[in-house]
Amino acid sequence: MAAYTDYPDDYNDTDTDEDILNISVCTSHLRGANVFLPMSYYLIFFTGFLGNLFVITVVGRKGRRGGRLVDTFIINLALADLIFVLTLPLWAISASQNGSWNFGEAGDLLCKLSSYVIAVNRFSNIFFLTCMSIDRYLAVVKLMDSRYLRSSRCIRATCAAVWLISLVLGIPSLLYREVVVSDEGPSCVENNNSSFFLWLSLTMALLTFVFPVLIIVLCYGTIVMHLNKHCVAAVNPRAEARRRHSVKMVLSIIVAFVVSWLPFNIFKAIIIGSQLSDITLSCETKTWQRNGLLISCCLAFFNSCVNPAIYFFLDHYFRRRAEYLYKTCIGKPKLLHSHNSSASFTNAGTSESFGTTGGRSQLQMVE
Repeated sequence: MAAYTDYPDDYNDTDTDEDILNISVCTSHLRGANVFLPMSYYLIFFTGFLGNLFVITVVGRKGRRGGRLVDTFIINLALADLIFVLTLPLWAISASQNGSWNFGEAGDLLCKLSSYVIAVNRFSNIFFLTCMSIDRYLAVVKLMDSRYLRSSRCIRATCAAVWLISLVLGIPSLLYREVVVSDEGPSCVENNNSSFFLWLSLTMALLTFVFPVLIIVLCYGTIVMHLNKHCVAAVNPRAEARRRHSVKMVLSIIVAFVVSWLPFNIFKAIIIGSQLSDITLSCETKTWQRNGLLISCCLAFFNSCVNPAIYFFLDHYFRRRAEYLYKTCIGKPKLLHSHNSSASFTNAGTSESFGTTGGRSQLQMVE
């Protein structure tokens, strides 16, 4: 049975447990992978590091009136992505050597820890996005019934729970990861010959993609229907523009998430399914699966540097905070007007009120 793993460099074509250290029967590699993969990983590393550090700096800097409730989720999401991208140089070096893991005596430790960080990031990233979606649903649809759930204490407890769950769910990466030496050199791989581990991996793929996507779509679909239902009377250009902005924001978050992770999860499900069914695959099929996993994994990694761009270009409040921070750094502070802070898809709980008092409509709540 062929052995595959969560990450593209960890594919091998061994047929039995005894052959895991032997020469691979099918050794075809994606042409140019040792060039474009390292370049992609370094690009994700630099943009993700700078982008998420920028988000943490901007959002973490509290103004006179404090921050928004959802800023806690944003900071934790950016922190998870920041820690993750720090491991990419290791994988870039490995990819440049066609998957060889040449890091000396510390190789096995680096293999386990970097794989563990990637696994924890996968879980925490998706769980935080799901929490943000639920927070938006509560803020718009169930505002009056969710005062406790949207309190600062509850949100901090939720973030702590997400980190704890993610750290626990990432443990299999520590247990099943190791450096295996073959005639092609050492490789950081997972032992996927265990049926239990394969079923666990398939369950984790379902848990960390299908269910979160369903929850996100359900939350934002309900938000859009709620806004359309309660804002029919607000027939004016400004309200209509805010409605379009809200829909664009919702679609941007969902599309970025799905586009990044859908191909990876499809290939992973196909690979695990072929292993569990004990199907004998041809060399061409194994190569197709391996190359598909290579490209889709790289695409999934790009999700860690997309979120800062979404905040900067689509979140008005975030841009104002960034501008205020810039003015402060150059010695020309500019007042951060709080009365417009609701013009953001992640506004503060104190400004999320129903009605149209002061010319504000509910549409501002998800702008």
